[in-house]
Amino acid sequence: MGVEERSDSVRTFVAEKWVDSVVNVERHSKRVLILKMVLDSDLLNVLTVYAHSGKQEEVKESFWNELFHLVSCIPQNEMVMLAGDMNGCVGSSNVGYDGTHGGFGYGDRNADGSRILEFADGLKLVICKTLFMKQESQLVTYAADPVKSTVDYIIVREEDKAKVHNVKVIPNEDYVPKHKLLVVDM
Repeated sequence: MGVEERSDSVRTFVAEKWVDSVVNVERHSKRVLILKMVLDSDLLNVLTVYAHSGKQEEVKESFWNELFHLVSCIPQNEMVMLAGDMNGCVGSSNVGYDGTHGGFGYGDRNADGSRILEFADGLKLVICKTLFMKQESQLVTYAADPVKSTVDYIIVREEDKAKVHNVKVIPNEDYVPKHKLLVVDM
């Protein structure tokens, strides 16, 4: 939509049956894209994100501050869904974040995972992938031998948590090298 395509930019794919429901697409940066669509009588804002990894702290902080501002500006009567590679592992424990983390994560929390949890907690968001008990193959979203981790997430507002029926990894679909496709049922 008037934005030059770049290979390192986030993108959103919309199934053909939902194309007519899209009312707006807005790129905020190469790492944040917002797609707004009408579902039944609800407005859904899908923020496709790709967080910085291995960058200077100031760059990471700037990204998370931008994202915090964008989510904060979406009216409470509209649904919010963040989806993408957040480059942090929130881990299997929900200690300290029981309203944000459902207790069914994978691996050990790292510093960037703590940043994700703090961001979500501050905006009363829920990390949907942690709500459902799964086998390891359904938890790992990034695999590059010997490293296995969960860095891709779908996050919604706390009041929309009940609309999420399942989040699953499609283990044999490499949509991006080393990453697995993450799907939400709502």
